[in-house]
Amino acid sequence: MPTELADGVWRFELRGVSAYLVDDDVPTLVDAGTPWDDAAIREGLAEAGVDVADIGRVLLTHYDLDHVGALAALTPELDATVYTGAFDAAILRGERSPPLRNHKGAFQRLAGLFTTHPDLEVESVSDGQRLGSFTAYHTPGHTPGHVAYVSESLGVALLGDLVSASDGGLDPSEWFISYDTDAVLESIRDLAARTPPFEVACVGHGDPLTSGGSEALAALARRI
Repeated sequence: MPTELADGVWRFELRGVSAYLVDDDVPTLVDAGTPWDDAAIREGLAEAGVDVADIGRVLLTHYDLDHVGALAALTPELDATVYTGAFDAAILRGERSPPLRNHKGAFQRLAGLFTTHPDLEVESVSDGQRLGSFTAYHTPGHTPGHVAYVSESLGVALLGDLVSASDGGLDPSEWFISYDTDAVLESIRDLAARTPPFEVACVGHGDPLTSGGSEALAALARRI
């Protein structure tokens, strides 16, 4: 059952990860769970009053099994452009493979055995690009193409796995699930300095913050 975090923003609790639906200029799906989450996403969309075919845009924070896994299973009803950072977009399009020389890349190679590339248009997102009411911020570290999306008008930030949430606060992505933890920390500081204020912080793991999101991000940036 979806949880409405704010007006027009729903969280879908999936298999150890969250996806989101945002009622923006078009219904927008944010991340897509694991390959075994398509039924839960369909049910969540239906309970929010949206059909899969109504989705007009997919915002991916990054390429990982638990964030892109259900995209292929949602087609052909899903016929929307998918947006994510350039490095991750190339992997999702099947144009490159995650690098074996990096521990996270090697894990992504293994997880790729369970991931089907979706038959959807996948576009690379540039830093500062506007997508509906959201602005994209390149936040590498967890993956090289990780992107956070912030809507000033909605007061919502889609932070993916740049951070996780616990006890009402935020923590940085940990070493074992990140390409580069130094880059993670730098991305957190950069995002905290650049982003407009927001209340709702949507994260991949942990309970999203429904108030004080930008303050929590700023506090994390000061702490690391």
